[in-house]
Amino acid sequence: MTTVTGTRTAASRLAAVAARPARTARRGWVGGLVGTGLVIAVWAVLATTVVSERQGVPTPWAVLRALGSDGWSFYRPHLEQTGGEAVRGYLGGNLAALGVAVLILLVPPIERVVMQLAVASYCLPILAIGPIFTVALSGTAPMAALAGLAVFFTTLVGALLGLRSADATSLDLVRAYGGGRWQQLRRVRVTAALPSTFAALQMAAPAALLGAIIGEYLGSVDRGLGVAMVVSEQALDVPRTWGIAFVSGATAGVAFAVIGLVARLVTPWARAGEGTGS
Repeated sequence: MTTVTGTRTAASRLAAVAARPARTARRGWVGGLVGTGLVIAVWAVLATTVVSERQGVPTPWAVLRALGSDGWSFYRPHLEQTGGEAVRGYLGGNLAALGVAVLILLVPPIERVVMQLAVASYCLPILAIGPIFTVALSGTAPMAALAGLAVFFTTLVGALLGLRSADATSLDLVRAYGGGRWQQLRRVRVTAALPSTFAALQMAAPAALLGAIIGEYLGSVDRGLGVAMVVSEQALDVPRTWGIAFVSGATAGVAFAVIGLVARLVTPWARAGEGTGS
């Protein structure tokens, strides 16, 4: 009887632990919706009492009308242009960052020089380096390069932290069987680095979109979210400008959520670890 009771207690504890991530996710969604609702409410109150559209702040319903009147036919070519630039930069910048992280781990003496260069690239203002890319590159390459530059440092740091978080006992076991740095990387470090790397990739997704949009501000393309925003600003079309900003933010949010979903599917143990830690 005692054994049965103990088994039932253990099973109930395991079920409670498994349910924690789902409850945490639900609370996060509810909190996000409530926060968004409060922001919109404050925006509506301010736009109808303190400021006005002439001062650059339209009402939420004016922005919705602009979104509805512009429609998908207006936003589709701009989203395709900016999205393509951001995806190219995201893939190129992240692949470069992951390659550099692995190289640092395999060849430690180069870390000081490489990290100094990485920090310098992170500290360079995009608006300052953008004109150089625009002159040196052609077509959509400057936007993709700026998107890649925007994600490189974040992913490099996240990947390095993850690769170095590997369990010391597992590394010693590989070393005891004659494995070197490469075997440790393949068999232990890559798996250990996945949660941290995916967190960096998730943060890099909105950064890539921002880099592409800023690149479009500098010219050399005739469409894109950045170009559309410049044109609407010059035309003093405030609701459309806010609508483009809303679409840009929503696109970044979707990219962030998609990478987060992939991370949950690829690294389920990390999610379970968060649940057992509380």
